[in-house]
Amino acid sequence: SRIRRIIRLVWLHLMAWTAPISISLQRGNDGSNIRRHAMSVQMIGLDIAKSVFQVHGVDSAGQPVLRKRLARGQLAGFFAKLPPCIVGMEACSSAHHWARELTRLGHEVRLIPPQYVKPYVKRNKTDAADAEAICEAVGRPTMRFVPIKSVSQQAVLALHRTRALLVRQRTATINALRGLLGEFGLVAGKGTARLEDLRRRLSQADKDTVPEEARQAITSLFEHVDQLRERAEAVEAEILTWHKANAASQRLAEIPGIGPLTASALVAAVGNGKQFQSSRHFAAWLGLTPRIRASGDRQRIGAISKGGDRYLRTLLIHGARALVGLTKRPGVALRPWLAALVGRRPIPVAATAVAHKTARIVWAMLSREAAYRPWTPAMAA
Repeated sequence: SRIRRIIRLVWLHLMAWTAPISISLQRGNDGSNIRRHAMSVQMIGLDIAKSVFQVHGVDSAGQPVLRKRLARGQLAGFFAKLPPCIVGMEACSSAHHWARELTRLGHEVRLIPPQYVKPYVKRNKTDAADAEAICEAVGRPTMRFVPIKSVSQQAVLALHRTRALLVRQRTATINALRGLLGEFGLVAGKGTARLEDLRRRLSQADKDTVPEEARQAITSLFEHVDQLRERAEAVEAEILTWHKANAASQRLAEIPGIGPLTASALVAAVGNGKQFQSSRHFAAWLGLTPRIRASGDRQRIGAISKGGDRYLRTLLIHGARALVGLTKRPGVALRPWLAALVGRRPIPVAATAVAHKTARIVWAMLSREAAYRPWTPAMAA
């Protein structure tokens, strides 16, 4: 064993390796006293998880003075005994919950998008390295932060996530039904409205066409689709109730292409929108702005970045497609710019442009608490 220790010391010397600083808080006999170095903590990087949390703290000079691993039950008590400081966390699962809890304890919590933390991770991917990277990133003067969501905001977003999950499950079940019935020669047109045609053809098919074993299995899938539809409609009713009680959501619903679902999701996700400097920043956050690649004098503008919240972007583009579809209807008064846009660009491109414009209108109305001013043909005169 002595030879092994000598070999290890020689290897560490040759590799010029420095042992990491391991500093932890030490409490007195009563469990309330904290050593002097803990009082100098000015900024903390907190790597959160389900059960294990990693803390990395630095002083005013940026020197590490605290490194500690905590269990879930120890986190609140640990920060309650610390003096108020800046706490940085990645904006991931349960981050908003812990941000609210630590804010109640007097700390200033800053949530950082995970992609902005990754460049600060040194070499290996560990909890300690992540906490150190968060602590380094939270102190950058140009860092962008995520506003902390309230409980009511997250409640509405939970309704939207639940509805989206139910719709995906319904779509998957319908696709399974089509595939199974296609094996027995029973097909129908596209769309959920054609599902009743498949149900009717199944009921009319004899045992030679669809055996009893397959009929029972397929019938259970039809029942599952009906249950998913009922649950999705119940969740939509709850979203509509919240929408009717929220003034900002009702104002957004006056915008063409935005209904109660989109309006409530936007208000719950971005609040008053003042965290964005301009409407273009908001549209860029939604992934509706072009991706730019530039080097020197060469600049290439590509397709939209598709970054940010995919759910919000999907809702806006669906609403924009409905507006673009109005150009094909006779007798509908359209804005001149929309008719000209559809005339020179493909429908998907035009719909994306309309969604971009709608996003800018949404930001203006949220940040200024303004009402929507509808367009009339007299404005074009």
